[in-house]
Amino acid sequence: MYIDLVVLVVLVLIVIMYFRRFSSFVYFIAIVDIFLRILTFIKNNIGLPDLAAVIDKYIPESILAIVGNYTSGVVYTIISWIFIVIMAIFLSYITKFFIKKKKI
Repeated sequence: MYIDLVVLVVLVLIVIMYFRRFSSFVYFIAIVDIFLRILTFIKNNIGLPDLAAVIDKYIPESILAIVGNYTSGVVYTIISWIFIVIMAIFLSYITKFFIKKKKI
């Protein structure tokens, strides 16, 4: 099923339509990816096999895992590089914020 891809696309469209800023899109992608990676860490390191099984069955590991399930080859490579660029932009936003908050 395409439910994880559909949910991600719908959420991205809602963020784009509601906030209408590129920075909001970048923050949303980073937040979702970090959240999915935290859940993957919990799945791998929790002592409850039932909860780990539920997380494994219904929640993807990351945004690239969602993309990897439905694409391959050159399309996957292009989307992966776009994702890396978005994460680099997120890193620059966070770095700028950190530098602005520095008090000397």
